[in-house]
Amino acid sequence: MLLTVLTAYGQQRGNWQGQRGQGQVPQISIKGVVTDQESNMPLEFATVSIFSLRDSSLVTGGLTDETGAFSIDTRPGRFYGLIEYISYEAKVIDIPFDREALRSGNRTIDLGSIVMVESGTILEAVEIRAERSETQFSLDKRVFNVGKDLANQGGTAQDILDNVPSVTVDIEGAVSLRGSSGVRILVDGKPSGLANQDNANGLRSIPANLIDQVEVITNPSARYEAEGMAGIINIILKKDKGSGFNGSFDVTGGYPDRAGAGANVNYRKGNVNWFANYGLNYRTSPGQGESFQYQDFGDDRRYQETTRDMERSGLSNSIRFGIDFIPSEKEILTGAFLYRRSDEDNFGAVQYWDYLNQFPDNLLSTTIRTDDEREDESNLQYSLNYKKEFSNRNHTFEATVQYQDDIESEGSDFRETSTVLVGSPIADLLQRSNNDEAVKEWLFQVDFNKPINEDGKFELGARSSLRMINNDYLVEELQDGDWITLVGLSNDFNYDENVFAAYAIYGDKVNKFSYQFGLRGEYSDILTELLQTNEVNDRSYANLFPSTFLNYEFAPGSTIQTSYSRRIRRPRFWDLNPFFTFSDSRNTFSGNPNLDPEFTDSYEVNYIKYMDNLTITGGLFYRHTNDKIQRILIFNPDGTTNRTPQNLATGDDYGVELTFQYSGLSWLRLDGNANFFRQEVNGQNVDNNFSAKTTTWFGRMTSRLSFWNSDLQLRFNYRAPRETVQGRSNGIASVDVGWSKDVMNKQGTLTLSVRDLFNSRRRAGETIGDGFYREDEFQWRARSASLTFNYRINQKKRRQRDMDRGGGEDFEGGQF
Repeated sequence: MLLTVLTAYGQQRGNWQGQRGQGQVPQISIKGVVTDQESNMPLEFATVSIFSLRDSSLVTGGLTDETGAFSIDTRPGRFYGLIEYISYEAKVIDIPFDREALRSGNRTIDLGSIVMVESGTILEAVEIRAERSETQFSLDKRVFNVGKDLANQGGTAQDILDNVPSVTVDIEGAVSLRGSSGVRILVDGKPSGLANQDNANGLRSIPANLIDQVEVITNPSARYEAEGMAGIINIILKKDKGSGFNGSFDVTGGYPDRAGAGANVNYRKGNVNWFANYGLNYRTSPGQGESFQYQDFGDDRRYQETTRDMERSGLSNSIRFGIDFIPSEKEILTGAFLYRRSDEDNFGAVQYWDYLNQFPDNLLSTTIRTDDEREDESNLQYSLNYKKEFSNRNHTFEATVQYQDDIESEGSDFRETSTVLVGSPIADLLQRSNNDEAVKEWLFQVDFNKPINEDGKFELGARSSLRMINNDYLVEELQDGDWITLVGLSNDFNYDENVFAAYAIYGDKVNKFSYQFGLRGEYSDILTELLQTNEVNDRSYANLFPSTFLNYEFAPGSTIQTSYSRRIRRPRFWDLNPFFTFSDSRNTFSGNPNLDPEFTDSYEVNYIKYMDNLTITGGLFYRHTNDKIQRILIFNPDGTTNRTPQNLATGDDYGVELTFQYSGLSWLRLDGNANFFRQEVNGQNVDNNFSAKTTTWFGRMTSRLSFWNSDLQLRFNYRAPRETVQGRSNGIASVDVGWSKDVMNKQGTLTLSVRDLFNSRRRAGETIGDGFYREDEFQWRARSASLTFNYRINQKKRRQRDMDRGGGEDFEGGQF
C-alpha cells in the first residue's frame, strides 16, 4: 500500500514539475451551486469569496452564473469560503482539504448545493467570523480600515492619516512617515489633486465617510513611481459591487461649528455596475499661537512678542461618479468622474510688541496686522481603467488614462495699524494680494503581470505623467489713493513637469525562501519660468531605481523580509515658487527655484508573526539621503525672518518600528505602534552650524472595548521632543475618544467622537541662531467633537470585501 501511494505521488509530482516547466500552474477547482432555501431557485450574481484559513486574507473570488453555479480556480491550500447576496444572510463554509485526493490527481472540490437564508437571526455569528481588523499587516505594507476607527467618524482625510500607524500629521497639515517628510500620497493608486503634500486643504475637505482604506507602503517596489523618499500612502475610496441597489448615508454635526452629509451608493444589474459618492462638509477651525524672540544689532538687542488668533471656515463638496462595465468574469472597464469644490473664508490677526534693550520695560510700539482671506478651489478628474484577467487572477493586464484640471484662487485684504510710543507715528498700511493657480495633469499607465510557475511572477509596466502649473501672484499697496504693485513680491510663475518611466520585476519562491528583483527607469524633464524677470530654469535627468526583496518563512505565520529600494523626491511646486506668503509681514515663507532633487537609498528588515489572538511586527530601517531638502530660517537685518528650502549635504535616518494587535478577549481589542529613530543631518555645505543629531520617538496606543451592544475606543498619541538643524521642537501628547452604538435593527449606527480631548495638540519649540533666539507655541486645530449617524440600505455593517483587493496569495514587494 505504501509503495502504491509513493508511486502515485511520484507520478503526480512528475506531472506537476512538467507543468511548471511548461509555464503552467497546477491548480484546484472549487465549485458549487447557490440556491434560495424556500424556493430552491438559483441565486445569480451571488458573491463567492475564498479566504486563507491561516490569516483570513482574500485569495480569490467570483460570481455565480444564471444557474447559481460557480467554479473558481486557485492553487492548493487550506481555505474557507464566504457566500454573500443582498438581503440574504452571509454564509461561511468550510472547504475540505484532501491531500490524498490531490495526490491522486483529483483537483476538483465540489461543495454541492449551498442554501442561502433570507436575513434572519444568524447574522451575529457570520459577522464575527468575517469581520476585518482595524489594521491588517503584511511585511511590506499595512492596510488601515477606516470604518473601524471610531475617532475618525465625522472627520476628514487629514484626521484619518493622523491616526494611521507610522504616520503623523503636524498642525499645519504636513504628512510624515516614520518621522520623515517626502511622502507620496495617492488616491486609488493614482496621483490626485484631492490629496498631496502641496494641498493640505484638499486633505481637510475629503470627508472620512468617502474613504474605505489607507495603505501605507514604507519601502515600495519598482512597480510604484520612485517619487516619495519616505514611502507611499494610498487612500482608497469606497466602491461596492453588490448586486441590486445598496448604499450608506451619513449626517454629521459638531463643535466648533461643523456639519456634514455623505452618501455612498451602488446599483448593479447584469454586467453593469453604477457607483457614486457624495460628501458635503462645513467646518470652522479656530487656532492661536504666541512667540517671543530677540535679535542682536550691534550693541542693541531688539525683543519682540507676538500673539496670533485665526479662524478658518469653509464649505466643500465632493462628488465621485462612475460605471463598471463587466463584459465577462475576466474583464472590467471602469470610467469615473470626480469633482470637488471648496469655498473658504479665513480671518487672522497678528499683534506685535516691540522692545529695545530692556524687556519688558522699554516698549517702543505695538502693531496689529489683520488678514481677511477668501479662497476658492475646484478639482476635476476624469479616469478610464481597463483590466483583464487571463488564466487566473494573477495573470493580468491593466491600462489607465487620467486627466486632472484644478483651479485655485486666493485673495487677501491686509490692514496694519501701529501705535508708536517712542519715535514718529506710522500711518496705517493697506495691502492686498491675489493668487490664481491652474494645474493640468495627464497620466498614462499600463501594467502586465504574468505567473511563471506555481510561485513565480514577472511584471512589466510603463507610465507617463505630464503636469503643467501656472501661478499668477500679485501684491499691491494703497499709496495716495492708488494701488501700487509691490515689485519683488509679484510675478507669474510657470512650472512644467514631465516624467516618463518603465519597470520590470521578477520574483519566485524556492521552498521557504522567496525573492523579488525590480528595476525602474525614470526620465524627468522640469522647466520653471519667472515671466516678469525672464528667469528660466530647465532641468532634465534620467535615473535608475532598483529594488530587492528577500523573504524567508520560518513557519506558517512567521516570516522575515529584507528589502532595498532607491527613491527620489523632486522639489514640489511650492518648494520652487519664490513668491512670499504675506499674512505675516515679519515672518514669511518662500520657495527656492534652484533646488535639486534628493535621492534616498532605503534599507529595511521586517519580521511578522501571526498567532491565534496576537499579531506582532517588528522592523529595522535605514535611509541615506543626498541633497536633503529642508526649510531653513533666515534672519534679515531689519528683524524679519524668511523660511526657505535648501539642499543640505546629507541626511541619515536609523530606526526601529514595533507594532502589535491583540484580540484575545471578545470585549477588548488593543493596537499599538511605536517608532524609535535617530536622525543625523549634515548641512555644512550651507552653513557650518547647520547640522543636527537627534534621537526621538513617537507612538500611539488604541484600545477598543465592547459592552452593552456598543463600542468605546480610546487612543493615546505621543510625539517625543527632537533636535532640529536650528533648534529644538517639544513633545506633543493627545487623547482621542470615540463611542458607537447600532440602532434601528443594526441598519443605523450613532458615533460620538472627540479629537484632542484635553486640547493639548500644540506645536512648541525654539530656534537658535547667531545673535538670534525664538521660542514659539502654535495650535492649528483646537479640540473638536462630532456626532455622526450612519444609515445603511441593503448593506451589512462593516461589509467591505472586494474581490479586486485584499492580501490574497499575491505578493507585493516580495511578499508571496
